[in-house]
Amino acid sequence: MTTRGGRTGLGRVRRWIRQRPADVMDVFVYVVVLNLAVQYLPSVISETFTLSLLTAVLLKVALEAVVFLKGKILGRFRAATTPAGRWAAGALLWVAAAGSKIVVLELVDLVFGDAVSLGNFISVTALVVALLLSRGAVRRLLYDADEGDRSAG
Repeated sequence: MTTRGGRTGLGRVRRWIRQRPADVMDVFVYVVVLNLAVQYLPSVISETFTLSLLTAVLLKVALEAVVFLKGKILGRFRAATTPAGRWAAGALLWVAAAGSKIVVLELVDLVFGDAVSLGNFISVTALVVALLLSRGAVRRLLYDADEGDRSAG
């Protein structure tokens, strides 16, 4: 099945993967961390490996959106010239940090229902921290600091 210009959907996926290898690597890291959480935390459940892979992809998309949002808010915080502006940006950052965990829990529940559970607020917070730390550690291991930053974004 081809699309306009003779390109297949698979060709687009391959091109995207070649352009963003760090994102593909992140998904693999997320799968490992998520499956370790499934194994060692009773509140984290994924009925199948396929569901854990799809959950890792969902977490990658959600966490990238959260990191983008937090970056925008930090920019506003740094640009604020008044104490009220800094306080408002700080409060917004706190809401985004806490709210993102709730959004992740609800998103996983909406997409996967009872087949996947990331537990409660505390377990999902620990999971997100573990995901981000693991991603950073693997990127530092495989890339130079400046090269990893370029391929990450």
